[in-house]
Amino acid sequence: MLFAAMNEHEAVLSRVSRLLHDEVSQVLSAVGLQLDAMRMDFREQAPGVDGRATEIQELLEQAIEQLRDITNELNPSIVERAGLQFGLDRLIGMTRAGFAGTLRLHFDASLRVPTILAKAFYKIADCALDIAKATPGCSLIDIHVKRAQGEYVLEISDNGPVDDMGSPPLGQLLMDYYASKNHVTLRTERVPGKGSVIRASFPLPAVARESAPESGS
Repeated sequence: MLFAAMNEHEAVLSRVSRLLHDEVSQVLSAVGLQLDAMRMDFREQAPGVDGRATEIQELLEQAIEQLRDITNELNPSIVERAGLQFGLDRLIGMTRAGFAGTLRLHFDASLRVPTILAKAFYKIADCALDIAKATPGCSLIDIHVKRAQGEYVLEISDNGPVDDMGSPPLGQLLMDYYASKNHVTLRTERVPGKGSVIRASFPLPAVARESAPESGS
């Protein structure tokens, strides 16, 4: 029931995001164009119209930019539009605001991750980041997206102290759910004194395995 509710919540956010992006943003852009046309029409009759119109257009541009940021945050499937690397870049940027340590992304730029898998990797990375940054003593998080051993691989490692005595956090349960839902192999390794490594993997297509060089294990 919890996961079904989450899926419905994501669907609602996606619809709101599309509404803001496809309709509201376009209306604001159209207002800017009409304002520019009005400035040209009334420039001679009202000498001060240029300055006022410019000020209004700058406000419109700020509103459109803020609306774009809100749209990206609302849309749980940002990778559908911009790709996994862009989505992870934004996710890391937002995470850094509440994380005092070092957070790094290593992305194989030659790798093209299919959209469905990219969405699963993004959600797993989001959960892993939440777990890592909430771990007292964690000061380093590394995210790797690469090809290795004939697979697409997402690895999130951190140096947070390991505590295997408690029950799994909600983020771990969510990662397990996203992995199983998308047939992704998920392994979590926790080493006392070293930290944790979460590895999500999915087989490369046969053609990609034959033509692409390995980038590590």
